[in-house]
Amino acid sequence: MESRRLELLKQMADGIAAQFGSRCEVVIHDVSTMDHSIVYIVNGHVSGRKVGDGGSRVVIEQALQADAQPKDELCYLTRTPDGKILKSSSLYIRNSRGRVEAIFSINYDVTGLMMLRRELDDALDTGGKKQEPEKIINVNDVLNELIEQSVELVGKPVAMMTKDDKIRAIRFLNQSGAFLVTKSGDKVAKYFGISKYTLYAYIDANKRQEEKKNG
Repeated sequence: MESRRLELLKQMADGIAAQFGSRCEVVIHDVSTMDHSIVYIVNGHVSGRKVGDGGSRVVIEQALQADAQPKDELCYLTRTPDGKILKSSSLYIRNSRGRVEAIFSINYDVTGLMMLRRELDDALDTGGKKQEPEKIINVNDVLNELIEQSVELVGKPVAMMTKDDKIRAIRFLNQSGAFLVTKSGDKVAKYFGISKYTLYAYIDANKRQEEKKNG
């Protein structure tokens, strides 16, 4: 990311955080480096993150669609590992060629307000629909979660998986961006009890199958 652009984003982050106080966390992600995507953060105590930490799922999703034109995601709920509820917005920052190079995120701790709203809802019996928050997790936790999801998809433990089962699980991981995480291949190969050579062979097999299907 250009240094002038980063300095401007930092200035904006400081201003927003000062305006809304210590419950407002502002994060700048550099999407070119997922494992250490946070290059600036104000009020990091809100989510417990710091400069140098990895990105959340939104960063991985953007890396998978780097040439797409994503729309800013505004006013959605997230949840920190320690249970805080945050009202979040993610803005995609583009370079002069129109390619997304950074994500500017604002996370406001609304835990107290959510608790108050629940009490008011119960007292007034509004019957309103409750919105389920998405959990904020770092890039390594995302990998663990994706591995668990791949096992759930197959529907049997690794010890009972056939070759085709493992190919199916690894197809899911590849499509979900798991292998964008540094050294994820080592972790996935060890988890499924295969060599890295076999892992890449499975990825190639999935790729050929996809090309055959689309061809």
